[in-house]
Amino acid sequence: MADLYLKALEAERKSLWAACRLKGLPKGTPERDRIDELDHLLAEHKAKSKKAPKS
Repeated sequence: MADLYLKALEAERKSLWAACRLKGLPKGTPERDRIDELDHLLAEHKAKSKKAPKS
């Protein structure tokens, strides 16, 4: 089964990153801060997924 939460986080990150690259936004902007937050959420979710036993 697809992990919809993971896909949503990755899609949002990809979209924000593309917008930042297009606009040339520097670090410290709200968009770049959100990308950092998404990276943290993705890492937490992937770590949690590895711990969960597969049925």
